[in-house]
Amino acid sequence: MSVAAGTRRTSRAGALLDAPATKRTFDALVAAVGLVATSPLLAAIAVAVAAEGPGGVLFRQERVGLGGRTFRIHKFRTMAAVHDGSLISATGDARVTRVGRVLRASKLDELPQLVDVLVGDMSLVGPRPEVPVYVAQWPADLRPVILSVRPGITDPGSIAFRHEADELAIATDPERHYVTSILPRKAALYAAYVRDRSFVGDLRILADTVRAVLA
Repeated sequence: MSVAAGTRRTSRAGALLDAPATKRTFDALVAAVGLVATSPLLAAIAVAVAAEGPGGVLFRQERVGLGGRTFRIHKFRTMAAVHDGSLISATGDARVTRVGRVLRASKLDELPQLVDVLVGDMSLVGPRPEVPVYVAQWPADLRPVILSVRPGITDPGSIAFRHEADELAIATDPERHYVTSILPRKAALYAAYVRDRSFVGDLRILADTVRAVLA
């Protein structure tokens, strides 16, 4: 086989792996297996959250997804059922429950998003979905790029800003700091991911996320 033929075959294989249908199939399979495999853990977390105080086990919030369509994201509830409604949370936030602190540190509060992946609202890897008010503040040239793909449970921005709450905790005005400093940096990382995404790259991001959480 010639070098050119081998290159063409490799290119075709890469295109197949990177096809949206392949990514969607992979996401659905992994989400389904993940939900089954972690079902005992999900049940244990649900009991712990319910036992800590009044309020639902799950937290649902409107986020912006593919093409600007909104959907309801799911997480385990990590805050007291009644709070002031601020959209950001810094380290030491009194609204976060004891169980919630553990869930946030381990990222286990994100596990219910496997359901969002399974139904097609999210992907395993993709820009993290934001609330509409923050999406409106993304740089105008980056917004359509970011919203051209399904949002994900993790992405390079999730890894880079794993300790975002610590940064917010030392800010004089956490809300303003998030909007003027963190949000633009996140948007740049989201857009860079979209432009350079690949199936192999997604696998690498998933591996990096697991390492970051374990660390």
